[in-house]
Amino acid sequence: MRPDARAWFSGRTSTVRSAADVDVGALLHAKRRGGHRVSVVLPARDEEATVAGLVSDLVERWVHRVPLVDEVLVVDSDSTDRTAERARAAGAEVVAAADVLAAHGSRPGKGEALWKSLAATTGDLLVFLDADLLGDVSHYVPGLLAPLLADQQVGYVKGCYTRPLEVGGHSTPAGGGRVTELTARPLLNALWPELAGFVQPLGGEYAGRRSALEQVPFLSGYGVEVGLLVDLLGLLGLGRLAQVDLGVRRHTSQDQEALGRMAGQVVSAVLSRSAAGSAGAGGLLTQFRSDGGGFVPVSTPVAVDERPPMVTVPEYRAGRAGVV
Repeated sequence: MRPDARAWFSGRTSTVRSAADVDVGALLHAKRRGGHRVSVVLPARDEEATVAGLVSDLVERWVHRVPLVDEVLVVDSDSTDRTAERARAAGAEVVAAADVLAAHGSRPGKGEALWKSLAATTGDLLVFLDADLLGDVSHYVPGLLAPLLADQQVGYVKGCYTRPLEVGGHSTPAGGGRVTELTARPLLNALWPELAGFVQPLGGEYAGRRSALEQVPFLSGYGVEVGLLVDLLGLLGLGRLAQVDLGVRRHTSQDQEALGRMAGQVVSAVLSRSAAGSAGAGGLLTQFRSDGGGFVPVSTPVAVDERPPMVTVPEYRAGRAGVV
């Protein structure tokens, strides 16, 4: 690790692995002193099995019991199950991604939901959580907020964690995050070595200031996290980025073919931000399935599709004009 990345890792990595590590009083004091409003966003597609539990816990702990969070929003990305119904019943505000900034159309992908959440929320501090988290993650929100509330210079905070691997009913203590280890980390270390201190560059749990998030583009697919990290490095500089060790993160694991598609989108995202650009990239990932008699090629689009910085969208600027 380069000296600048090592120094950043030592100075900008904090630890909040359970609720016991949270100084709630200090967070509330900092929130009130700064006049902050906090929005928690969960992008979701077909997550009826987990979203209600996450939302109910968030609302009970950090809205009702401790007034740290002002709104909890689930952005539903064309779910075909009861995700929206269960999230709403658990206490979240729910919007369909297609209904936000409807004049701009709708695109598939997680990044689209995150981008549109900027227009559907009111907080100056935003916390993003994946909707398929398992287990007790009640400390995630205060853990991610703490660096932003403690230091006005910090503009963006990534969560990091150990990721157990659960496949076919079998679980190992580590080994999750295969796309991170086999694709994202080698590329980032080669192209942006100052980012080598980030443990989970693709992790779905992070927080940031609206004033920063609204100034960068959002990739529409699974490359959104690595795109945000690289773009916010350029906007804010390494010293204004931070990370928090949140302990353990459990979620539903994907199969190898799905991971390959994710990796393809991550590669396209990184190439789009590299000095060489994405020239020559085909925009398709070809994978092979065996039908018993031979291999069948299956091609999936992985080309970069991104939304512009939200601050450039006229409807967003008009909506924010009256917000102090």
